Amino acid sequence: MENNQSSSAAGQKLLFIKMVLSNWQTQNQRLTALFDKLSDDELARETAPGRNSGIYLLGHMTAVHDAMLPLLGFGERLFPELEETFIRNPDRSNLPMPLTGTLRQYWADVSTALDKYMNNLTAEEWFTRHSAVSDEDFLKEPHRNKLNIIINRTNHLSTHLGQLTYLSKK
Repeated sequence: MENNQSSSAAGQKLLFIKMVLSNWQTQNQRLTALFDKLSDDELARETAPGRNSGIYLLGHMTAVHDAMLPLLGFGERLFPELEETFIRNPDRSNLPMPLTGTLRQYWADVSTALDKYMNNLTAEEWFTRHSAVSDEDFLKEPHRNKLNIIINRTNHLSTHLGQLTYLSKK
């Protein structure tokens, strides 16, 4: 009986991981499709008066996803120079920005790297701590794991996807 319960728990864990990753992939694909659909001129516009421009959100999402690489233990950031402009500062802070085409390529590179690493994690690895939590804190709060980062970042991604849809031509 204990073996069946263990097998059932393992199956539920795998199902949960699959649900989380499927949602991540769906939202990431939607955002990529929208970035691909929007012209450079459309990305230059604000999503609403006084709000972020599409180009800023492209850079912001790239920088946030790039920061996931070390957070999840996948290696160093590919484009650490994006943090200052797109995470630490708001849009229109007059900091230098890469060209839109360069940011589009960075987004593709970061997405490819994340996919590669995420597809190779085992179920057990998804429930290990991420790099922003200490061993001591993780013992007290085991929900602060790698899979929880994906849930959090999927919500973040969905928020900005909603904003960016306002740039799309009707």
